[in-house]
Parts: sequence; structure tokens; C-alpha cells
Amino acid sequence: MDIKGSIAFVTGANRGMGRHFARQLLERGAAKVYAGSRRIDSVDLLGVEPVQLDITDPASVAAAVATASDTTILVNNAGIATFANLVGGPEDAIRLEMETNFFGTLNMVRAFAPVLGANGGGAILNILSVLSWRSAGMGHAYSAAKAASWSLTNGARLELAAQGTQVTGLHVAGIDTDMLKGIPADKSDPADIARAGLDGIETGALEVLADQVTVDFKAVLNADPAALYPELAAARTV
Repeated sequence: MDIKGSIAFVTGANRGMGRHFARQLLERGAAKVYAGSRRIDSVDLLGVEPVQLDITDPASVAAAVATASDTTILVNNAGIATFANLVGGPEDAIRLEMETNFFGTLNMVRAFAPVLGANGGGAILNILSVLSWRSAGMGHAYSAAKAASWSLTNGARLELAAQGTQVTGLHVAGIDTDMLKGIPADKSDPADIARAGLDGIETGALEVLADQVTVDFKAVLNADPAALYPELAAARTV
């Protein structure tokens, strides 16, 4: 799909990855970019149209659809990481992960699907994670929610194919944004990740593996789980 001349809607566009997506969409010639945010006063990127949006609130999503009924590209970037674990973590944090990272994305897909269909098909880009495929010690609730969002992406792709809507999943490991601030890890430049995701839209890719960590891990998904989780072997010897 050609981004030039498109009408794009980016969730969580006031900072971090979302702001990079919005800026690069403008640079690639998008005719209009809606910048969805819970706090529209924090949207400071020139050239975008701020839209009040809470993806976990169906009424807010419906209002955004009414405002942006000319959308042809939807970038589902908004997300949250509570770093809660599943067994001992607070249940409200686990539910917040699912409400935001899964149901919030689903709310946007369901609401904008008719809009995209009416406007010629268009495209959806869902921001996923290498943690869709492997739980890590920094919060298993996030992994569970992103795994659900990966499945959502695959299902929506099948359901929307008939109306000509392409659905791309962007998988990535650590990104240097506020979400991982203070956490020691290798982190990609968010500008590079946004560029990879938008390239995926333009080439019609079903899936984009945006960094080497993600490429390497996807390549061994068929391995024995014991090889993917060596920490379990160490635990059994204690």
C-alpha cells in the first residue's frame, strides 16, 4: 500500500514510538495523520490532527472513528507494560495489560474495520513483541497480552482479507522509549522500528521482524521448550 496520499490514524501518538510513526507518515507524504492520545494537550508534533482517545473505552473509540472516518491506515501502537507476573502479581495489573494490549487493540480493529473497508481496504499495523513468543522475567502478564495480540493480528488478517484490508504484525524486542526507561537491556532506536513498520505497510508484508533479536528468536520457535527456557533446568537442580 502506498503511504503517500493516505489518511493515517496512530494510537499513542503523543510520545515514543507513536510520535515517530506520526512524524514518518508525514515525511512519507500522508495527506493527513490523526494523532490519538489520552492527553491531546501533550501532542506537540506539527502537522498532525490530535484526537482524544482511550483505546480501552468503547465510547472514546467510537468518537475517534466518527472524527476520523476518512482513515485508510490504522497504526495500533498504544500499549502498556505493568511488569506484573501472573501468579504473584496484582490481578488488576494483569487485567490492565489485557484490557490495553489485547482488548484495546481489538476495540480499534473492530471499530475501524468498516471505515477501512469503505475507503478501499487500507491497512492495519499492529505493534507486537518478541515476548509474544517467549515469556521473560520482566513481567509475564505483558507476554500473555502480546501473545493474545499476535493471535488477534492473525485472525483479523483472515477476517478482513475479503474487504481488501492488509494486516501487518510488527514484532520487536527492546525499544529505547519511556516504557523501558531505567531497564538495562539492548534497545533499538524507535525511529528505526517505525521505519521498518511503515516499510512493511508499503510492501504488503504480513509480518515484520524489526531487529536481530526478533529474527533470531523467530528462527528457533520450533525448538524444544527446554532449550528456549534454560533457566528451568537451573531451577530443577536447586
